[in-house]
This record gives sequence, structure tokens and C-alpha cells, in this order.
Amino acid sequence: MSFRPVSVRPLAPLAFLFATLLTCTVCADTLLIERVQRGSSVAKPVNGTPMGAVRARLGEPLSQVGPVAGNKPQHPRITGWVYPDFTVYFERDIVLYSVLNQSKPEEIGPAPLRR
Repeated sequence: MSFRPVSVRPLAPLAFLFATLLTCTVCADTLLIERVQRGSSVAKPVNGTPMGAVRARLGEPLSQVGPVAGNKPQHPRITGWVYPDFTVYFERDIVLYSVLNQSKPEEIGPAPLRR
């Protein structure tokens, strides 16, 4: 009984495909991380800022979302103002938080307010 050496050539395309997919996955994660880091340098309103101060500093929003809730004292009214780079969400008239907008329509980003 003799042993024949196994050829590595049939495995080369599979190894190349695996290496390519692994590289693309790492690149996509890096880009998302970089976008989030760049977003931290965007001058978003600080939590607790009144609506009037936001309007005075940033001007009129591109659009508004909401209101949602507000029908009971334990469910305060939530609204949002959309600016080019981020959306500011308010609880009554105070900034609750600010989030970066999606960079592309296919990106999974902040969930829209639902009624």
C-alpha cells in the first residue's frame, strides 16, 4: 500500500474566499466604529437642555417627529427634531438624548418614534 501526497491546489480557491470574506467583515466593522467615533465629535445638544436653547443654538430643525405618549402623567410626551447629522429627542421640552442619523438608508440606525 502506497500513500499519495494530497494536492493543496483544490483548497486554494476556498482559502482565498475565506480570507476575502474575513477581511470584508473586519473592514465593515471598522467603518461603523469610525463613524460612531466621528459622531462623538459632532456638537449635539446635552441632555437636559431646554428646547428654546436648542432652537437658539441650532436653528429650525429640518423636520419634527412625534409627539408620542403624553396621555398620562407617567407617560410624558416625547417629540424629536431632525437636524442634518443627528436627531434630538425631547421629553416634554427638555432634551432626553441625541442620536446620529443613518448614513445610508440601508443602515440599521435609531428606531423611529411609533405612535
